[in-house]
Amino acid sequence: MTRLLLGAHVDQTNPIIEAQARDADLVQFFLGDPQGWKGPVVAYEDGAAGLAAAACDAGVDLYVHAPYVINVATTNNRIRIPSRKLLQQTVNMAAKIGARGVIVHGGHVLKDDDPEVGFDNWRKCIDQLEMPCPVLIENTAGGDNAMARRLERLERLWAALGKANGGDTVGFCLDTCHFHAGGEELATVVERVKAITGRIDLVHANDSQDGFDSGRDRHANLGAGKIAEDDLVAVVKAAGAPVVVETPGLVEGQGADIAWLRARLGTA
Repeated sequence: MTRLLLGAHVDQTNPIIEAQARDADLVQFFLGDPQGWKGPVVAYEDGAAGLAAAACDAGVDLYVHAPYVINVATTNNRIRIPSRKLLQQTVNMAAKIGARGVIVHGGHVLKDDDPEVGFDNWRKCIDQLEMPCPVLIENTAGGDNAMARRLERLERLWAALGKANGGDTVGFCLDTCHFHAGGEELATVVERVKAITGRIDLVHANDSQDGFDSGRDRHANLGAGKIAEDDLVAVVKAAGAPVVVETPGLVEGQGADIAWLRARLGTA
């Protein structure tokens, strides 16, 4: 098979050094506090342009994970409106560093809300969003009112995005732990996702500390959790997209997970 690009979620201060320490082809990181509402910042000492140049020179692809607080689906104006603003700021800054994509969670609506309102809020968000860097929506692990936990909801979300200006450019990030915890069988999930979205742009290859359909988002190192090893490898092979491990252990743990995948993909 074609050699897949593999990498990890790392600290934002010097992503290039982090990539080299893990023998990674790419890295993902936050631009600031993942739990805060402040605008994105580039911690790299040479700034955005310097990071873009350094990544190019090193042959390392960059991906940005948007803050966890973003929820553009919600009916709560105090969350939805700032979420749209912060997502736009994040996309703009990601473009300045030459990132390949911005990963953002699908979000959720409130307990008594009609999910259709959340899907339409996504449509409105994308209608207004300038995307100098691609936006990749990620499936999530828990919540009965989530927009992208189960494939039935993902299908409705993608139908709404199809009505948005630029909706056809929105990509998808498949998280193995999230689908396992969310109650979707990994053995067939790639085929079923592609039937809905037509694409998979990035894979988050994470094992799970918890059982199937637990709704719990707790990552484990590859081969050390509750997901069958064959299923993890099969998802990565079938998706054919770049891979990020968001697993414990920093350089040692993530470096071992990247080597684990390379060995099983026959690209070690």
